[in-house]
Amino acid sequence: MELADVLATNKALVKVAKLYRGAQADVLSRLALHPGQDVLLWMLGQEPGGVTVSEIAARLGVEQPTVTRSLSRLEQGGWFVRQPVPGDRRATSIQLTDKGRAVIPEIEAAWRTLAETATAGMANDQQTILVDLLEKVRGNLLTLTAETE
Repeated sequence: MELADVLATNKALVKVAKLYRGAQADVLSRLALHPGQDVLLWMLGQEPGGVTVSEIAARLGVEQPTVTRSLSRLEQGGWFVRQPVPGDRRATSIQLTDKGRAVIPEIEAAWRTLAETATAGMANDQQTILVDLLEKVRGNLLTLTAETE
């Protein structure tokens, strides 16, 4: 790859990543959430019976302390409650409160806004190609990092 192509590729990726993260933060701030908290709450919304911290970490592909920090911030907002796990005194099940369940459709609407805004003017086949290309980029970048998500 020529240096001009390297510079153009890096510039485009950095600009898009930065703009998307900023737009995501703006849209989620209307729900009193930060990027990452939306995914965590949405995942909890898929588990009406609750889920343990270790299960959350495994599903999100992150370490348990990362989940614990995120949960601490969300707990202060009243998004979920902790319930003991029957038969395991050390384990705690995380379950959404009514407030947490009520925000799930709003999270999905925020994601829709972000996706539709990002792909505005693209035909459906172009959107499919974009997603395929981004997944290819992600797979390529995984060779340079320990991320497993």
